[in-house]
Amino acid sequence: MDNEPIVYIWADGVHSGLWGENDKFYALVIVGITACGKKRFLAVKDGVREPTQSSREALLSLKSREMNATRLAIGDGAMRFWAALEEVYPETRQAVLAT
Repeated sequence: MDNEPIVYIWADGVHSGLWGENDKFYALVIVGITACGKKRFLAVKDGVREPTQSSREALLSLKSREMNATRLAIGDGAMRFWAALEEVYPETRQAVLAT
């Protein structure tokens, strides 16, 4: 991570809808915004595991790279990201977008 703290993060999960798949593909994308408005691509975590576990691993990776707790996380209401966020960065406020 660079020295400029991340103020907001935006997270979105992508699920595959391909016919004939036995395992559901899940990818979590996290983008950060600094106080100066610079966008930072922070993470993409893919896998067929439980989406909460994938989200937790992505956030723990960011924390291990010394990403600060952000003021606000933004995402949609269907994501299992929120449970992982509360565990890893409990001080971050949540804004759920209406879908």
